[in-house]
Amino acid sequence: MTKKELPRIKPFNPLDKTNLGESVAEAMLYQSVGPLPPAPFIGAGIYAIYYVGNFPLYLEIAEKNRDEKFQWPIYVGKAVPAGARKGGFGLGDDPGQVLYKRLAEHASSIDQAKNIDVVDFRCRFLVVDDIWIPLAESLLIEMYLPLWNRKIDGFGNHDPGKGRYNQQKSPWDVIHPGRKWADNLQSPSCNEKKIKKDAEKYIAETKLKITSQQRHLAES
Repeated sequence: MTKKELPRIKPFNPLDKTNLGESVAEAMLYQSVGPLPPAPFIGAGIYAIYYVGNFPLYLEIAEKNRDEKFQWPIYVGKAVPAGARKGGFGLGDDPGQVLYKRLAEHASSIDQAKNIDVVDFRCRFLVVDDIWIPLAESLLIEMYLPLWNRKIDGFGNHDPGKGRYNQQKSPWDVIHPGRKWADNLQSPSCNEKKIKKDAEKYIAETKLKITSQQRHLAES
């Protein structure tokens, strides 16, 4: 075999942005899991929310998270300092309680919903320098394909405010009615039956990917 025929293996670069993002995402997965919301704290960063209850549509997700396994988040998100949202990533803006407040907002949304209970949710989070937050969040979403990120969207939405209620109600608010401001939105393009049917298919397909991924990690 000549030198030209030899395979060229790309060297591992620990400073490559993807590798750095993966290290941040992995660090988040080593954090302890606790109630939603957690006790107040200061910091910005990334988080994962897990479901362990008995809502029929989510039983297969809950099964992956019971008995302290927490293998399949239903939602992954981020909270960045106000300056970072304006393009100032990595400039040392004081984050305040931005991550805690975001988790508290999610707890409030769930608490307002009529058919799920906040006691059936857990979260883990990692305070991170703001420059790494978006990359780590993207990697976690690609890794776990969370239902509320990829299929039943709208969980992270805010009240659009008076005069801006011409947008459609999100799939999440159709499945989990209760947020008062969502009642002011327009009728959705898909009904509840269609949203649930699509979600069931997504869960079944994604469960196979998550199980295969976990088996591979266990064997490596």
